[in-house]
Amino acid sequence: MKSKAGLFRFAIAIALLSLPSLPAAAAPTAIGKVKVATGQAFLVRGGARLPAKVNDAVLEHDQIETGADGSVGVTFTDNTSFSSGPNTQVAIDNYFFDPANLKGKLLAQLKRGTLMVRSGDLTKQQPGAIQVKTPRTVLGVRGTTFVVSVDE
Repeated sequence: MKSKAGLFRFAIAIALLSLPSLPAAAAPTAIGKVKVATGQAFLVRGGARLPAKVNDAVLEHDQIETGADGSVGVTFTDNTSFSSGPNTQVAIDNYFFDPANLKGKLLAQLKRGTLMVRSGDLTKQQPGAIQVKTPRTVLGVRGTTFVVSVDE
């Protein structure tokens, strides 16, 4: 009996080892980096609220939040920059940038607070490739610097 059980375990082990390996989940790609973080400054990622620190990676679908004394500055891979003031909540809905062709898209949603945007390479070949949604409008950025504010 023992030899049949041992043989069976051996056969199962060989079968498991011969299965094709599953690809590992790809690590999220950073779309930007925190350049400045003061006071109450957070990155919200997958439900976790993480204190924002200089050089932290910013990922697609992250949300940037600041408290009453907070501010956060983020630079994206195309050199677009966001600076958020106190009591701000902005979500990065979509981001894609192809540096070889200077093409892509950035869609952010300002839910409350103040956001300064300085466009980078995305708008050089594609004016309007950066969009900032507010509760009442959508701003299509054609290559400029602007400030937008949303009251609570």
